[in-house]
Amino acid sequence: MEIIQRRREGGKDVGGFLVGGGHPYASVSWKHLRFISRSHFFAELLQAPAPCVIAYGNIVVVSLIFLSFFLQENNEEHLTYNLILQEEKKKILWQLNQDQMISESRNHLENFKDMQKASPLLQQAKYKLLAGSPPQEKKLLTIGISSEQHPNGSYLLDTLQSLFQASSKHELNCIVVLVHLSDPDPEWLRRTVANISDLFKPHIEAQKLLMIHGHLGDSPLPGDRNNVSRTSRCEVHYSRQKVHYALLMNFAINLSEYFLMMEDYVYCTSKFISTIYWALSAWKELPWAILEFSSLSLSGKVFHTSDLSRLASLFLLFHKDIPIYLFLSEFRLLLAQSVPIRFSPSVFFHIGKYPAFEDTCFPVEKEKVFGEPDNPVASVLTDMMAEMNGIPQYAYTLNEECYSTLNPLRGNYLTVILEKPQKVIRIEVLTGSDKKGLYWLRQGQVELGYDPLENSRGCTRYTLLGPLVEGNLDQRVFYEEDSVEELSCIRLLVLASQESWLLIRQIKVWTQHEEEESYYSGNSGKVGFGNGINMADQK
Repeated sequence: MEIIQRRREGGKDVGGFLVGGGHPYASVSWKHLRFISRSHFFAELLQAPAPCVIAYGNIVVVSLIFLSFFLQENNEEHLTYNLILQEEKKKILWQLNQDQMISESRNHLENFKDMQKASPLLQQAKYKLLAGSPPQEKKLLTIGISSEQHPNGSYLLDTLQSLFQASSKHELNCIVVLVHLSDPDPEWLRRTVANISDLFKPHIEAQKLLMIHGHLGDSPLPGDRNNVSRTSRCEVHYSRQKVHYALLMNFAINLSEYFLMMEDYVYCTSKFISTIYWALSAWKELPWAILEFSSLSLSGKVFHTSDLSRLASLFLLFHKDIPIYLFLSEFRLLLAQSVPIRFSPSVFFHIGKYPAFEDTCFPVEKEKVFGEPDNPVASVLTDMMAEMNGIPQYAYTLNEECYSTLNPLRGNYLTVILEKPQKVIRIEVLTGSDKKGLYWLRQGQVELGYDPLENSRGCTRYTLLGPLVEGNLDQRVFYEEDSVEELSCIRLLVLASQESWLLIRQIKVWTQHEEEESYYSGNSGKVGFGNGINMADQK
């Protein structure tokens, strides 16, 4: 059998062979024969006259063997190339998926915002003004309280007393307190209105306090609310509570720019209105749905009044499916706020005992008690010039030292780069001297960094934790649902140039320890991943 070796044009030996004698398939492997026998073309070829079979057979065999050796020789090259293609394909698919998710999220958000603002049920709602009158001018904040009879007695008077005592005259000029007495018992209504009118007459006359009673009329709620025979006690309570808050919010829509939700057994800390006022000022130009000033499930949550119609309508639409505190988390997600924005420390706390029937319907809320900060090992990097022989590390060291600079410029930064990623649960940044208003950063924000760069030069991606409020920040840090990311950088960013000294007094960090994981996993909104306002891979 004569075998003639062929070479491809260009001189590269490709190991191709032409069978020149004997049976045309004598040098063809069993694998090749199996391939040939399965082809319809070759099945017909095998039935053709012998000369044709030999001619065509030689061509086919040469082609197959040529291809086989060529693939063997270039197997490693193709394997590498295929791996590259697969990785590139994964990246493209991931990017397409991300783009689709963003697009769907935006469409979902727009559709949600375009939904009918006022529920037909709320359009038919009827209200009775029990005491006071709405303010003549729109206020900054409505403090909305819904109250009904409780088996263990009422703390409504204590709540109102705490609210007004904690507020200065100037602070009260920014607010109106709206109390919805939701219980239909006429004797309880008469007695409660009389007691509040006697104790808070000056506030009622000054249009700082008004009381209402509302109801939906004869229209049934979706889902046959009155059929309680198949409804659990908690579901009945969820339904009643949502209806009461829906009526409260519906009345409050035109009273102010913002709405603060509050229960009727809450203690308020001193100057809580100023705390909320300055936070709202700092967040005014940023996107948010709910700002939280307490760890309580309902009290301390602030909304835009422009969102109240949608929220109240959804309360009535899903009035008995889930409790309000879980529903609010879903509402926040619908408005594209991925994690809670919660300020620390809390300015609202429960007073007295929980109503007995609510113990089984709501989780027991425990205020997280923070000890001293435990700043993990980190290096500090800044592009601001130090004064008085200061070093950037002073800003992160837990002592009396501070870092000072003169005339910071827009875009200047100071970055804490953690030695290893950490589950951070709270961050506090203090600027300025102890004397209020001196040397603090007037416009700045704190960002959370992920994916550290080499040589401790910062992180590849940052998300916004929050803007400074009067030169300081004290906020909880939350994870997105199912996120396993940990924090690698904390960056203080200057948003506007200022011609003055700047003192970065201290950056405090609290991390989550292993024994605390069960505590946070049970909370709505997991702790750790940044507050949902992504800044597209800033470096």
